[in-house]
Amino acid sequence: MPADETKMPAQDRYEAGMKVRREVLGEAHVARAEANKTAFDADFQRFITETAWGSLWSRPHFTRRERSLVTIALLAGLGREEELALHFRAIRNTGASEDDVKEILLHVAVYAGVPAANSAIRIAKTIFAEQPES
Repeated sequence: MPADETKMPAQDRYEAGMKVRREVLGEAHVARAEANKTAFDADFQRFITETAWGSLWSRPHFTRRERSLVTIALLAGLGREEELALHFRAIRNTGASEDDVKEILLHVAVYAGVPAANSAIRIAKTIFAEQPES
């Protein structure tokens, strides 16, 4: 991947993004998202695939584990529960562990607030009970 992913042609960013998206979120999730895509959200889906997955998650500096934990911390701090659940499920593909998540949510409690961390912990417990430990 070039040093500046934003200079890649959009189609290359999209293809790189779909590859990373499948690796992180899982083939089943991406297939469902693609099957549910409509004319209304097709442009948005392409945008997030190119930018979040093709430009950001494809960058080499952070490992997938590190990106996963940063993403979880931000989503928890912002109270983005649906996306947070998605990223809790994805830790099995990123190298992050449940112990990593526990530590990151302690940080969230201090820096973003106990209510945000409490909500995230509730969601994590539900998600982790549904799947084997990472």
